[in-house]
Amino acid sequence: MTDWPNHAEARRQWREALAGERMHHAWLLAGKAGLGKRDFALAAARELVAEPGVPQPQGEHPDILVLTYGPKDDKAERAAADGKPYELARSIRIKQVRAMQRRLTTRPTLGSRRAIIIDPADDMEKPAANALLKSLEEPPAGTFFLLVTHRPARLLPTIRSRCRTLRFPVLSDGQLAAMLEAAGQPADRAAIVAAEGSFGAALRFVEQDLAPLARQIEALIEGGDPGFAGRGELARLIGPRANRERVQAVFDLAQSLLARVARDCVDPDRRLRLVDTHSALVSLAAEAPTANFDPGMLPYEIGSLLVGAAPASETAHG
Repeated sequence: MTDWPNHAEARRQWREALAGERMHHAWLLAGKAGLGKRDFALAAARELVAEPGVPQPQGEHPDILVLTYGPKDDKAERAAADGKPYELARSIRIKQVRAMQRRLTTRPTLGSRRAIIIDPADDMEKPAANALLKSLEEPPAGTFFLLVTHRPARLLPTIRSRCRTLRFPVLSDGQLAAMLEAAGQPADRAAIVAAEGSFGAALRFVEQDLAPLARQIEALIEGGDPGFAGRGELARLIGPRANRERVQAVFDLAQSLLARVARDCVDPDRRLRLVDTHSALVSLAAEAPTANFDPGMLPYEIGSLLVGAAPASETAHG
């Protein structure tokens, strides 16, 4: 497991709560993607369920349940059951929450506590979130929830209000460089700058060779694209059959580069366009996993938004 230097304060608060008389039953692990919140949740859950004198398994733990993206459909479920590759759903669904709730009607297997990790909680379908809310309102004895979230504002306010929040700060450039080297990757300066404090983003930048994409995104932001050739090149670099991870990496990279340009911009009108474009990209990134976008057109939609941030730009859609 990765050594995360940004977890010290969250770990201190968690262990202080564990040592207290009344442990809060629901926790929100909040921070941008790529800060190790899932690793923290897994380690914290093991500390939570461990009891003196009760042997704990090294691998999968029967009293730690993780809800994340499941198989996309019945065909994918059959493939998963057969141990074959399968396509993931784009959200956490109500049937997953219902299955978890059925588990809560039984007692924990090894001790008196059970941990439920939902990652990422902000990608729950609305029915799933509403179903979870009932468990948060009336949690079974010994059950604790850890909700990993990259965008807390997307959660229901009623869910947020029932959770204690642990915030995870971004990493410094020096920390990112050291972590990349520890992972056997070069401490690429472009990756560190584009990552904006996220180790996950820096690692994706290096592993997916995002440097050409970064240059093309910067060209669209700074120079526009009067003839659509730049948007076509962006689509080529993203790829015609880009998977979820690559598309998300593109969204993260574009948002990071926009934020950096906006911080350095002295023209108030252009800065406003940059901020508006960043907001539009955030919205598009949130919609893309569940909306029925044409995969071939999504890169052009991203590119058109970026063009809208260029100096003296054309309209967002050309």
